[in-house]
Amino acid sequence: MSDRERALDRMYTAFNNRDIETVLALLHPEVDWPNGWEGGRILGRDGVRDYWTRQWAAIDPAVYPLGYRAEPDGRLAVEVRQRVHDLEGKLLFDGIVQHVYRFRDGLVDAMEIEKASTKLPKK
Repeated sequence: MSDRERALDRMYTAFNNRDIETVLALLHPEVDWPNGWEGGRILGRDGVRDYWTRQWAAIDPAVYPLGYRAEPDGRLAVEVRQRVHDLEGKLLFDGIVQHVYRFRDGLVDAMEIEKASTKLPKK
């Protein structure tokens, strides 16, 4: 497993545990992040903090990495299982999506959410 894959594993675990400080420490200060919940893009760590704080107050998402693939352009694709419950525990979504990360200075610089189109190698 590469250093980037280990960092993303830590990030997903921290996200699922609602440890926002650990997640934000793995993001570049000028990170470009998708707002997969409401639409649009979020810029910077403070924006991501606000986004997730609002999201966690309304829904209960969890994301589990299943496999990684290095892209030719240097990005890292991660196939993930995403489960979203409402705050009463009702399942709203359970499916496979693909997250694609770009890195700068050893930190996550940007992320895109795509539908999983190919099976990635298992972790």
